[in-house]
Amino acid sequence: MTLELLATAAGTLLGLGALELALHRRNLGAIPIRIHVAGTRGKSSVTRLVAGGLRAAGNATAAKTTGTLARMLLPDGREVPIHRPRGPTVTEQARIVAAAREVGARALVLECMALQPELHWVSESKLVRATHAIITNARADHLDVMGPTAADVARCLAGMVPLGGTLVTAERRHLPILAAACEDRGTTLLAVDDAEIAAISDEELSRFGHVEHRENVAVALRLLQSLSISREVALRGMWDAPADPGALTEHALAFFGRHIVFVNAFAANDPESTERIWNLARARHPELDRVIALFNLREDRPDRTCQLATDATFWRSADRVLVIGTGAEHFAREAARSGVGDERLTQVDDARLEDLFETIVEHCGRAALVVGMGNIGERGLDLVRMFRNRATLAAPEGATP
Repeated sequence: MTLELLATAAGTLLGLGALELALHRRNLGAIPIRIHVAGTRGKSSVTRLVAGGLRAAGNATAAKTTGTLARMLLPDGREVPIHRPRGPTVTEQARIVAAAREVGARALVLECMALQPELHWVSESKLVRATHAIITNARADHLDVMGPTAADVARCLAGMVPLGGTLVTAERRHLPILAAACEDRGTTLLAVDDAEIAAISDEELSRFGHVEHRENVAVALRLLQSLSISREVALRGMWDAPADPGALTEHALAFFGRHIVFVNAFAANDPESTERIWNLARARHPELDRVIALFNLREDRPDRTCQLATDATFWRSADRVLVIGTGAEHFAREAARSGVGDERLTQVDDARLEDLFETIVEHCGRAALVVGMGNIGERGLDLVRMFRNRATLAAPEGATP
């Protein structure tokens, strides 16, 4: 670890203070099951799935997600927002641990909020000290901080492997990196394989109120199995668990003679994950005449915007590409350099959400699939709510929902 990284780590610890750190250790000791969840995609969903399974097995469980919206899930099932007067910081994990102890939690599931490599180590070794951990996957995202390659992302995530605990992962491409970290720290590695993922049936997936990924369910099941919770009980708890606001959802609209299916893939913002959802959505709806790629881009995520505009090619098969958000101009410029011109790509700058919705609808024709991608922030979540609130319970006659 370089001097600069050591200084960052030391600063994080000093932010707690010696007395606060001692009290924090005492709070951790009062919660015997502590589960730390990291990875490129699926962290928030897996956190909620694991918490649901633990709760169904009779454990007083608290959880925290930091995906679309920062939320704390209480043992009685209530969900409350997390107040951040000074913005997000990894030291807020100490506040969550204290709150979990105060409400009587005996199990705590925490989504890792670190990005910098050194903060993964600090978050785990000083703030969470997990008995169990999950690394969902390691893909090419946040490369400006964790990169420059997906292998570097895996090395970064390996910083939160606990000492003498258990790590569950569905990552296969970079599994040797995670295995080496587990061996170094005396941690048991439970690697979820293709057979375990395939064992999650279509019927089991259909019981969720949103579109859930087989990998997420398989990872959560393997973790809960390591805690001696049966598959039946674990699945029952997962089905009852509330979905993250940014979870993959699908909304069908019968709108003034139009049949529109909107897929919320805003939270899957790395190219690999986004392409998977794009292909899934297209395979589910071959009956729709047009496909609209809707990108919501943020100015403060230039690396991600460039990845989606230049490295990803799947969306270029769309009939129309609509780009919104503060990073729209950057995306359009990069896409133009790759040969995507104004005849197929439109920047939409409508200030009012209702006008933005109408513009999207105008491009849909009689029957269209609209896939929202890029970022859930800024206008993303608002658009999801608008499509959800206008969704019909049944698709128009002759259409496949």
